[in-house]
Amino acid sequence: MKKILILLLLLLVAQGYSQQKTYCNPINIDYGYCPIPNFVTHGKHRATADPVITFFKGEYYLFSTNQWGYWHSTDMVDWKFIPRKFLRPEHKVYDELCAPSVSFVNDTLLVLGSTHTKEFPIWMSTKPNGDNWKELVHKFEAGAWDPSIFWDKEKDEVYLYYGSSNLYPLYGVKLNRKTFQPEGEVIPVLALNDDEHGWERFGEHNDNTFMQPFTEGAFVTKHNNKYYLQYGAPGTEFSGYADGVYTSSNPLGPFEYQSFNPFSYKPGGFARGAGHGATYQDVNNAYWHVSTIVISTKNNFERRLGIWPAGFDADGVMYSNTAYGDYPTFLPAAGKGHTGLASFSGWMLLNYNKPVQVSSTLGGFQANYSTDEDIKTYWSAKTGNKGEYLISDLGEVSTINAIQINYADQDADIMGKPETTTGHKYIIYQSNDGKKWSVLVDKSKNTKDVPHDYIELAKPANARYLKLENLQMPTGKFAISGLRVFGKGAGVKPAAVQNFVPLRAEPRKKGERRNVWFKWQQEPQADGYVIYFGKDPNKMYGSIMVYGKNEYYFNGLDRTDAYYFKIEAFNANGIGPASDIKKSE
Repeated sequence: MKKILILLLLLLVAQGYSQQKTYCNPINIDYGYCPIPNFVTHGKHRATADPVITFFKGEYYLFSTNQWGYWHSTDMVDWKFIPRKFLRPEHKVYDELCAPSVSFVNDTLLVLGSTHTKEFPIWMSTKPNGDNWKELVHKFEAGAWDPSIFWDKEKDEVYLYYGSSNLYPLYGVKLNRKTFQPEGEVIPVLALNDDEHGWERFGEHNDNTFMQPFTEGAFVTKHNNKYYLQYGAPGTEFSGYADGVYTSSNPLGPFEYQSFNPFSYKPGGFARGAGHGATYQDVNNAYWHVSTIVISTKNNFERRLGIWPAGFDADGVMYSNTAYGDYPTFLPAAGKGHTGLASFSGWMLLNYNKPVQVSSTLGGFQANYSTDEDIKTYWSAKTGNKGEYLISDLGEVSTINAIQINYADQDADIMGKPETTTGHKYIIYQSNDGKKWSVLVDKSKNTKDVPHDYIELAKPANARYLKLENLQMPTGKFAISGLRVFGKGAGVKPAAVQNFVPLRAEPRKKGERRNVWFKWQQEPQADGYVIYFGKDPNKMYGSIMVYGKNEYYFNGLDRTDAYYFKIEAFNANGIGPASDIKKSE
């Protein structure tokens, strides 16, 4: 019997299976294609946003905008899709389930989509791991866009929060516990204050003032008898899309701006944007935040999803960890903590801006776009045929722990959610000399749709070259926005960054105090840098990843408060020591 078990284990390893304990953003789910005709004039593409995850009856349930169904998982990595349309036949709209509310009351999961009418239902299920739904409320009278139903378990009370506008605030109202219809006064609970909060200003870098910023995505978490009202700003099209939070001792306020905001923010790196999301607890009661990642190439609303470790510190400050947040991150099964970089695997990006060879190139979609750490750009082969390939040179023999393949939707011909998919089929070969190749990953029999496929190797590999060879695409050309190889290089880490200076207008003098200009001496060994910021030297939860530069303009400060900053350099070999902390009054 023992010999049989050993043989089975060896067989699993030989086939490339592993007890995966990491994931990588954007998360790898079978995103549907945009179903709205006037949103695909620049090319058909995958799109979703406004996610909610909840842990219910031993499984994670993930809902997001216009997917014609939802996902469930037992481990936060293997997501299974359940087809389901939540509209009744009389509702002829494209926004089938836009910015959905997902919550549970006792043993029942509740789902509500956005609507400006008062005719949409609240759906309920006690067994959502199958298509087992019925109406809890036939016509919900609130007519709420970006709704969020919150059950206060301790008080057994239910509330609705909603709103999506650059003119109006977010609102809250109590729901009748039996009928789930609104009762009592509708209360404005939160409005943007971009004159004070720089990160709430509209624009890619909070710098375009031609339009008022948007607030949306209300979501409430209760922790230690305090209510945390979360909200997204300033616009879903931008890398600075973020979530902030207000707190109160009462579910309908008044709410007070948290001392550190935005608590979910990722303006740099490959997967950018961390706004309009939801906070949930895993099987171990640790907190996570799921939110929207921005692409906005074929359409402003071309987006993906990311999951970030989150939590509350000893003083009740809500935070999330987005530093190295699009590098391999530990799953709940790994049993790691969330503070600092405890959730980060430590595997570095090995092929940033390294040489690339390709089988063919379509027009201006050049090969180097596959390794430039910009999700908005991509390389495309001339076809989607078997045999198209991309070779990435790591520059030296390196230890490889994981690989992420991010496909781009070049010449896709699908809208909505396909009933069946042929899946992405490919093989990854490894080599030390670029001539003699062996198979590292074999997905020739894959039937899954894996637009952001992530492979954690069962055993680390040692190689200099990787060759990704296409066998089959679900639709369109063989196009890659990021072939990302993670592990450890054989060289040295960067040294500490020298002469780091944050330049900001002084208090009580003329100048824009919501902005700061960082300058530092280029570290020769660095691929990039991470800048940390916060209003307390022990609570520097904010982070910004910068590649290939020695300056950064950050426009996301609160006007009146002092800040603390530090910086560290990183490369394929690891992370260098942090600089001294700098204070800016």
